[in-house]
Amino acid sequence: MGYITDRSARAIKPGDKPVPAGVTGMYLFASTERGRGKWILRYVSPVTGKRRDMGLGSYPDTGVARAIEKALEARQQIQDDIDPILARQSTRAIPTFEKAARDQWEILAPGFRNDKHRQQWISSLEQHAFPSIGGVKVDALQAEHFADMLRPIWLTIPETAKRIKMRCASVMAACRARKYIQGNPLDDVGPLLPAAKQKDATPERHHPAMPWREVPVFVRDHLARQPIMGARAALLFAILTAARSGEVRGMTWAEINFDQKLWTVPADRMKAGRAHRVPLSDGAIALLRDQQHGDDPQTEALVFPALRGGELSDMALTSILRKAQAPSDLPGRVATAHGFRSSFRNWCADHGTSTEVAERCLAHAISNKVQAAYERTDRLDARVKLMAAWADHVMGRVADARVVPIRSTAA
Repeated sequence: MGYITDRSARAIKPGDKPVPAGVTGMYLFASTERGRGKWILRYVSPVTGKRRDMGLGSYPDTGVARAIEKALEARQQIQDDIDPILARQSTRAIPTFEKAARDQWEILAPGFRNDKHRQQWISSLEQHAFPSIGGVKVDALQAEHFADMLRPIWLTIPETAKRIKMRCASVMAACRARKYIQGNPLDDVGPLLPAAKQKDATPERHHPAMPWREVPVFVRDHLARQPIMGARAALLFAILTAARSGEVRGMTWAEINFDQKLWTVPADRMKAGRAHRVPLSDGAIALLRDQQHGDDPQTEALVFPALRGGELSDMALTSILRKAQAPSDLPGRVATAHGFRSSFRNWCADHGTSTEVAERCLAHAISNKVQAAYERTDRLDARVKLMAAWADHVMGRVADARVVPIRSTAA
């Protein structure tokens, strides 16, 4: 039996029996109009063993040659023990990278700190990722695709490039969770990108820091009066945790685990772009409980909101220090909120704490490459003890207690 011709296809009319088209199981079914019909391939599924009808398109929109081509492709799949309908459904279900990214953005949107950050997330992908890989289905994307997209900006705008890489990784991780892909290609992108240029060693700008021995008196006189709320509470929490002001001001209840006494700052809010676990002392936990006012706040709500809503400004904390004329290690300068990180660091140094553990508390990168390679954990257990001792000092529970030295175990 030969293939159906265009002439015989045009002759089909309502009421005609299905016309065999030359491929096993392929027919042209008549429509309600003369010269119009529907291509159908009937087959037994190699997966379920049941008979199925697969649509191949409408005639004359799908011509004879194209319909036969589709039927032959489907027959080859059947011969390979693939159900062509299931295969087509699977292909249609897999989104393009742009579709997956926009879906992920919608999911993440409620958790962004503000409208600016929410828009930056998708705008960066619209500008740098979508033009090259936006139309590619996520299961076809390889590490090379992302490397090719990132390479032009990797050295010229490195911070933006790193954020885009993290956002792409988030999109592909969601795709993996939805079973669209098996692995995350972003895991293998690093070796395909050029090494970052080494920065010249330049001294960092010094933030005026309060001498650590004066911290308990300052806390007692200016921060500890009840109730401890608003900017005073945020500043005290920053001191207790040795955290950056911005990390504290942007903190939400979703980041706090009271059972584990942990505050996990997500990667997109960290200066180094890596999530950071902060052990919470009993004093820090009590301060957080006071902010709940006996209620169970929404997880996305700020822990230390401004009086009129939204995030506290850095100036709100600075004004407390200026009003108190907080002493610092720089003559004529008032201590800064960021300077309390130096207060903590100096306290650690004067009490025999290992450099590596102290730097982990501050979420600093370990500068010694050998030590950094050796110490692959974040030393949480050691940091729990250290932050508890620091909190005792801050809250004036010890006069000048010497911390039990917590030294690196590196060989």
